[in-house]
Amino acid sequence: MRINFAHIRERSTSGGWIDFAVFEAKSVSGTDQANGEVLARLTAKAERAGYKIDQSALAFSQNGQIRFFGNTKLVEYLSHAGVPTWTHYIED
Repeated sequence: MRINFAHIRERSTSGGWIDFAVFEAKSVSGTDQANGEVLARLTAKAERAGYKIDQSALAFSQNGQIRFFGNTKLVEYLSHAGVPTWTHYIED
C-alpha cells in the first residue's frame, strides 16, 4: 500500500532544526496502541530509506475532521499549522 508523507525541516523554538515526518495513515482499529504501532513502523521504514526524522505523526480523517497522532509537540504544531503538503510516499 502506498502511504503519502511529508518530510519537512523547520526551525525549532530553541533555534536548532527539527526534521519531521507526517504520514497520511491510521490503524484499522483506530486505537492509540495500534496507531502507535503504525507510526513506529512507518517512521522506521522512512529512516531506513534515508530520511532523518526527529519527530513523527499520523494525519487522518475521523468523523469528518482531521486528526493527528504522534509526538506531542509535533501534534500541537500541526493542530495550528494544518496538514502539510505530501512530499514523498512509502510502500507499506
